[in-house]
Amino acid sequence: MKIAILSRNTRLYSTQRLVDVARERGHVVRVLDPLRCYVRIAPGNMSIRYKGKAIKGIDAVIPRIGVTSTFYGTAVLRQLEMMGVYTPNSSDAVLRARDKLRSLQILAAQGLDMPATVFGDNPDDTADVLAMLGEPPHVIKLNEGSQGTGVVLAEKRSASQSVIEAFRGLYANFLVQEFIAEAKGTDLRCFVVGKKVVAAMEREASPGEFRANIHRGATAKAATLSAEERRIAVRAAAALGLGVAGVDMLRSKRGPLILEVNASPGLEGIEAASGVDVAGAIIKLLEGEAGIGQALVKRKPQRAA
Repeated sequence: MKIAILSRNTRLYSTQRLVDVARERGHVVRVLDPLRCYVRIAPGNMSIRYKGKAIKGIDAVIPRIGVTSTFYGTAVLRQLEMMGVYTPNSSDAVLRARDKLRSLQILAAQGLDMPATVFGDNPDDTADVLAMLGEPPHVIKLNEGSQGTGVVLAEKRSASQSVIEAFRGLYANFLVQEFIAEAKGTDLRCFVVGKKVVAAMEREASPGEFRANIHRGATAKAATLSAEERRIAVRAAAALGLGVAGVDMLRSKRGPLILEVNASPGLEGIEAASGVDVAGAIIKLLEGEAGIGQALVKRKPQRAA
């Protein structure tokens, strides 16, 4: 099978793991910087080129599209889809997940619980918007932030208003959520591949920090999920149309609450914490969904996660 990985950096752990595992399983792999791809759009003649050469014969593509290249990266992914290339995460699914507000609306429509969330555009409505949410603390998030960037905890209503005013001054899109105190700076990352959770970790924020992101100094360990948590994680990924997803949730007094669903979840933290070969699970999904039977896969020893 010929696999393309859309990634801007071949040296990233996640990209390299996918390349290594795919090659160990006998596949041909190529990493493509989506910003170096360019396309031709015409009825019956869709094509894509990379550094002067046509891209042909690709069976499956794994998108590893960063926040800064969302628009162009998903356009390239969409072109490959229109050329008949299989992907576990479609361009539309990536866009749904990347937009926090849109994804929360979709999840809520499916009856999946989350921290109460509000948003509003006009400064004259700020006080009433916060009243809809309730008493602080409030968590204020940029709509398209990642790895904990653009996430602020406001412990007083006046602080919430000040942060909101600052974000509006930057013409930034944001949302405001209730703070789940009982989570105590700990969350769960459930890694969904296909229709099941293949690995899970519990992340604990560093002292004095409320964001449980590994990039923010959080520690991680393997997590044991309840049947309900597994069910919710799979439902959340499916609701957004993602075949590969990192579903982040909090354990609260009222049950599991979804924070967000990531369409390009990192592999390093989850593989280190869980000991699971997540990259292998992704490649096996491609083998099945792209119609490549195991008889066509060259058996080679897989590298330990």
